[in-house]
Amino acid sequence: MPEGTAAGEAGGVGEYSDPDVVVVGGGVAGLFCAYHLRRGGASVTVLERGALGGPQSCSYGNTGFVGTHGAAPLAEPGMRSLRALGMLSVDAPFYVKLRADRELLRWLGHFGRACSATAAAAGFCALVGMKKRSLEILLELCESPSIAATFESPGIVLTFKTAQGFADASRVVPRTVANGVPLRVLGAGELDELEPKTRFDIHGALYSPEGAYLHVPEFVVEFGRVLREMGVEICEHTDVTGFEVSARKVERLHTNRGDFRPRDVVVAAGAWSTECARLAGVGLTLQPIKGYSVTMDMPPSGPSRPVLLSEGRMAMVPLGDRLRIGGRLELTGMSRAISERRVRGMLRTVSEYLPELEETQTRETWSGLRPCTPDGVPLIGRTGLRNMLIAVGYGHIGMGLAPAGGELISHILAGQQPTTDPAPLRPDRFGSSIL
Repeated sequence: MPEGTAAGEAGGVGEYSDPDVVVVGGGVAGLFCAYHLRRGGASVTVLERGALGGPQSCSYGNTGFVGTHGAAPLAEPGMRSLRALGMLSVDAPFYVKLRADRELLRWLGHFGRACSATAAAAGFCALVGMKKRSLEILLELCESPSIAATFESPGIVLTFKTAQGFADASRVVPRTVANGVPLRVLGAGELDELEPKTRFDIHGALYSPEGAYLHVPEFVVEFGRVLREMGVEICEHTDVTGFEVSARKVERLHTNRGDFRPRDVVVAAGAWSTECARLAGVGLTLQPIKGYSVTMDMPPSGPSRPVLLSEGRMAMVPLGDRLRIGGRLELTGMSRAISERRVRGMLRTVSEYLPELEETQTRETWSGLRPCTPDGVPLIGRTGLRNMLIAVGYGHIGMGLAPAGGELISHILAGQQPTTDPAPLRPDRFGSSIL
């Protein structure tokens, strides 16, 4: 820790102790890396550029979904043509703003190639396996009373506004169940039994009893407290400013509050991972995709469990006396600026699915940047530097993937047989990582 400074507090610049592992990033991805590494006996320091669970983190304002549902990768069959899908329109659920950016164009090229039935099936298998393992880890972790209060598992409803959307989704239910995701088509009247207060204007719905979610940012803050009790050092408001690299090894890590000389470095800094890794000469095929959330007072007719508005690419989750509406995908760079037009579009979509939902007081409108790979599958493993690993690219399902991703990092560093297959997650699958 800094000289004369308690772990995790802001303080003067100084020479830090030399932990076994420095984890760059204090979002859910970085915290689960720290959790598993510490359980394996390593001394661990986490660096977070802001406050733990603060609004700069994608772990702050998302819907917190975990469980086996939602394992379809972002790159799906039929999404190859951005123009045909209307993705160049600012009102599209997934909006792509084209610009003269070589890294963006390269990402879009890989994205197009990933939009095949074969690639989507492989991505689904990789993601559902990680989601299953992540849920097992979360259930064990949430036996702790303090964290248990931030976890709920009431099941999830997937609604479809159109006949075509419902038919397409119903057609793949048997295959989804065969892959270990409990999912069924709701019969007449069943949705009313599940959500008696809420009225939907939809064509049909599916239900997964394994649907679960975490209250965020409460979970992140409480998890950080647990990690500190385990002996993990968490340094908030700490920016990485550079790396000293020699013979393809990180010898020293520079921050605005001092230097580290760790044995290993794990970059798990979300959308900022690209910039961080570049400081060490490592390139990542990663793009930030902006998402929004609106948190409001719970309407009297609000749902009692999570609801997906499928064609609108949106979700609703109850948080006690609040209702959080999250969604939209926006490939527009690193800006977190909030588009009022996009927010109005979100609320309009909600009213199309739930026309009788009462308007209540908005408590917060937020945007966050999700780190996304072209094929929707994370990058987890070693880089071209001998002692630098990455755990990035969880996209919009990070809460449901991070527990297994952190475990895989610990297994790799310990030389253990991993529970999660690392092959589909190889960081070099889009090309060389050394710049």
